[in-house]
Amino acid sequence: MAWEGHSPFPSVVTSAKVCGITDESPTVRRLRFLIAEKSFTFKAGQWVDFFIPDVPVVGGFSICSSPSLLKQENALELAVKYTNHPPSLWVHTKCALGSEVALRVGGKFFFDPQPSDSPVNLVLIAGGVGINPLNSILLHVADLYRHRENKGSGYEMGRVRLLYSARNTSELLFKRSILNLTNAFPGKITCSFYVTQQTTEISEELLPYVTEGRIPDKDIEKHISEDTLYFLCGPPPMIEHFSRHLEACKVPKEHICFEKWW
Repeated sequence: MAWEGHSPFPSVVTSAKVCGITDESPTVRRLRFLIAEKSFTFKAGQWVDFFIPDVPVVGGFSICSSPSLLKQENALELAVKYTNHPPSLWVHTKCALGSEVALRVGGKFFFDPQPSDSPVNLVLIAGGVGINPLNSILLHVADLYRHRENKGSGYEMGRVRLLYSARNTSELLFKRSILNLTNAFPGKITCSFYVTQQTTEISEELLPYVTEGRIPDKDIEKHISEDTLYFLCGPPPMIEHFSRHLEACKVPKEHICFEKWW
């Protein structure tokens, strides 16, 4: 996700050094940053203002890693799609290991349940790089499951269903990590992938999970219940369609959380 602007929420600004660079897809570069400021924190689903030396435009990118990675390794990750937006262009053409930037957390789009909160189910609906904040939420949910299994305490998480649409399977970001989570938590985490412009054969590994075409309304209607929260992130027309459809299905507005990108 990318946009121009500054966080309206006062928070810690930290310097951050690039310590890992990988190509997540043909158009998306994934960066890992070592965070300098020990008081820097974020909630799963939030984004960062992204300050680059000598680039006057402030970037905004959703965090795709879990809060636990920051706690354990002082690191966070961003997955940035190639565009002509100056911060994105810098990531894809000038960023290198050791590059330094500054980061500041923002955003009201997050999932951060407390141990005493009532259990909820989640439906995560992603389009394109809109998967970034939802991947952070999915990883955080996995951490909540593990904590509950290992400690016998903490938040009691319900089930999670991910519906994720991209142009083709090569643009399905984090797909192997997502499938690993479905295998690690069978019946708790489930996923469906949708591809709208697939031109090559779909691999055997992905075939059981992939449907060609857009996410149909009926696939979301299957998961409507009173104790479910819906997190939507992707292109504005997609978000507007599904948020309106959920409201038409009598889902309370306060159960529908969305973040638009362009």
